[in-house]
Amino acid sequence: MTREERVRQPDLAADLAPLVALSARIGADRHLIQGAGGNTSLKRGEREIWVKASGTWLARAEEKPIFVGLDLPQILRRLAALESDPAMPSRLDPGAVLRPSIETTLHALLPHRVILHVHSVNALAFAVRADGRDRAAERLKGLRWAWVPYAKPGLPLTQAVRSVLPERPDVLLLANHGLVIGAETTSAAAALLTEVETRLAVTARSTPPADQATLARLARIAEGRYRPACLAEAHAAATDPVSLAMASQGALYPDHVVFLGPSPIPTSSISEAEYHLRTCRNPQGPALVLVAGAGALLRADLGPGAEEMAACLGLVLPRLDPAAPLVFLDVSQEAELLDWDAEKYRQSLNAASL
Repeated sequence: MTREERVRQPDLAADLAPLVALSARIGADRHLIQGAGGNTSLKRGEREIWVKASGTWLARAEEKPIFVGLDLPQILRRLAALESDPAMPSRLDPGAVLRPSIETTLHALLPHRVILHVHSVNALAFAVRADGRDRAAERLKGLRWAWVPYAKPGLPLTQAVRSVLPERPDVLLLANHGLVIGAETTSAAAALLTEVETRLAVTARSTPPADQATLARLARIAEGRYRPACLAEAHAAATDPVSLAMASQGALYPDHVVFLGPSPIPTSSISEAEYHLRTCRNPQGPALVLVAGAGALLRADLGPGAEEMAACLGLVLPRLDPAAPLVFLDVSQEAELLDWDAEKYRQSLNAASL
């Protein structure tokens, strides 16, 4: 390490400290971030951008290094040239082993110094609606914000965001995906995130608790292939009839497909679930099974990322109006997420954390 690098490291730690603290705080809030979802970044001058590494958890930002330093001008040059592999730009640390977030180009493109990208369940309650843009406009009046049509995460999403930059938004509501906040300081970004969350807050329907005795009995019938979901929030997708009906129609956002598989989620009565668990021995069966009136079963080999996404579903669905026109990901959109190397990498990191 050169003298210049030794001098630079303490400055870097001081610059990153506020973002690290904020990342840990929002990462611990399941209403904002689920598992390895979401990402944050900080630009240092015009030469560097530090962005969350793919597959790492914001909640653990204060426990271990999760940020990767990148050459900002190079990313922007590659983006301008529309190269197909923007997630692997030149690292400032050649010895780094972490891979930058698949949303690196989005963070680089936006002009703000600090970027927060969250999968807020309140934002998703608008982002998955066909009339979500108009509904959100009522809540976000007075803020500089823009609606971004759905695009696959990564470069396609960055290109979609580029089209709204002339509006100079500080807030992006990503259809069927989530929320992006941009500001010049970490404190300003945190304050704006709180403001947007307050404006978009949706009261969830009251949902019955899980029938843990029934779920335990079904897990025994499955002989170790399924277990009751560990996170209480997950069960609302099955115990609330309205949510159950929505869940059976398809997937609403990318991380659902990545961690829980293609839609629709199998839903059944208790008796039907019992029959299928007795007769179907496929070890690679559905990731999530919603049992009407009882709760959620997860395939036993799945890790904490799947648990978090099951909980996310149980948080989002009760926030949706039964009469709302919903937009589900189509078969082609699901297919491009299911066989995606970037997401296979993220899942492998989550599996390794078991």
